[in-house]
Amino acid sequence: MEKVIVKIVRENDKIELPKYETSGAAGMDVRANITEPIVLGSLERTLVPTGLKIAIPEGYEVQVRPRSGLALKHGITLLNTPGTIDSDYRGELKMIIANMSKDSYTINPGERIGQLVLNKVEQIEWEVVGTLDETERGAGGFGHTGK
Repeated sequence: MEKVIVKIVRENDKIELPKYETSGAAGMDVRANITEPIVLGSLERTLVPTGLKIAIPEGYEVQVRPRSGLALKHGITLLNTPGTIDSDYRGELKMIIANMSKDSYTINPGERIGQLVLNKVEQIEWEVVGTLDETERGAGGFGHTGK
């Protein structure tokens, strides 16, 4: 498997680097860089810092995704999902966490709060034309094939 070098800066040496939890994982778990727990009420959202800054090589992005266990067991998700970190962004990575359950949820210092997935990207170059080719689907939109 090809590996891509991504430079990373930690706010301090105590911050754990994102890591793959299994050998086949696509996403690296990233942790909350907070000193006190954050209690997130039902339907509330908050911005949680990670204490990390990265330099993604040009031609790549890092997507920010929720953790499935938090979503299923606690109704915790990330908004703007998947979020994109562009290759030219150099600020701190932060997660927009939302509680979609009826119960409060406590985010603890160092807790795994999301996943980072590296993807190759291509940029678009537009070609203006008068018409597009016909397809079987055509302009059929949301729900055009049923439920």
